[in-house]
Amino acid sequence: MKSTSVTRPVRKAVIPAAGFGTRFLPVAKAVPKEMLPIVDRPVIELVVEEAVAAGITDILMVIGRGKRAIEEYFGPHPELEQQLEKAGKREAMDRVRRVSGLARVHYVWQGSMRGLGDAVLHGRTFCGDEPFALMLGDTILEPAAGAAPVIGQLIEARARHGGGSVVAVEQVAADKVSRYGIVGGDEIEPGVMRATTLVEKPSVDRAPSRLAIASRYLFEPEIFDQLAATPAGKNGEIQLTDAMAALVAAGGLMHAVTVAGHRHDIGNPLDFVKANVHYALRHGDPAQAADLRRWLRRELELAAAPGTSEE
Repeated sequence: MKSTSVTRPVRKAVIPAAGFGTRFLPVAKAVPKEMLPIVDRPVIELVVEEAVAAGITDILMVIGRGKRAIEEYFGPHPELEQQLEKAGKREAMDRVRRVSGLARVHYVWQGSMRGLGDAVLHGRTFCGDEPFALMLGDTILEPAAGAAPVIGQLIEARARHGGGSVVAVEQVAADKVSRYGIVGGDEIEPGVMRATTLVEKPSVDRAPSRLAIASRYLFEPEIFDQLAATPAGKNGEIQLTDAMAALVAAGGLMHAVTVAGHRHDIGNPLDFVKANVHYALRHGDPAQAADLRRWLRRELELAAAPGTSEE
């Protein structure tokens, strides 16, 4: 394996955002699921903010058909800014301008949907020989109170433990193990283990642990060699977890960090609604949050009234 250098800063991120969003069809035909709003901002903006807060300056969005709205959102819009300024809507103008200035955002087209591994492989030229973050564009990782951004937690672990790759994990219930890539290994400090085994969507009896990959990764550039050599599996897709397992089997250093935070997966309608309620109550305008609490209490009382379902 190639040697790694902890001194190389992580300044680039790859955000895959090319998937069809099938669980949000038919709306996902016209609106990328990554652009669905969490209260008043799209999911992908919160992902970009996490990257920027951890010191990342350059971001590659891997997009596909129907995803041009993402480019429009992060691009400058001088005409709109001028109109807002003329109308005296300075606050709205500042919000528009702020989004286009968050980071240097680049784009590459994934022509066919061949899995997450293929999407990551599209970042090879962009990343070059640098370490990079991989952040799924349809998942928000909210850090615990006082904790660093989740991708920042991985960067800190990489610095403490000699470089290499790092993956975020979270403990999941036994009946959910088969939905995720699962990591096993040897704990080297509380919440951090040296990864030795990675299995994509195992049955619970074959899983090395109940620690599921939680949508955030740091990779050294040698992951691209492994991805290029990984054969396509089910549905012709290249599985990132298979490439990670091959990297570890070849002697690559990889750690798994149980993140201090909470994952909001907005890839399905129910969790999308839950994320909106959570952010509106905890991160929104206090007056609106109070109004929402009153409304929720009333709705719960009505739902529990005789003659209505409690499920």
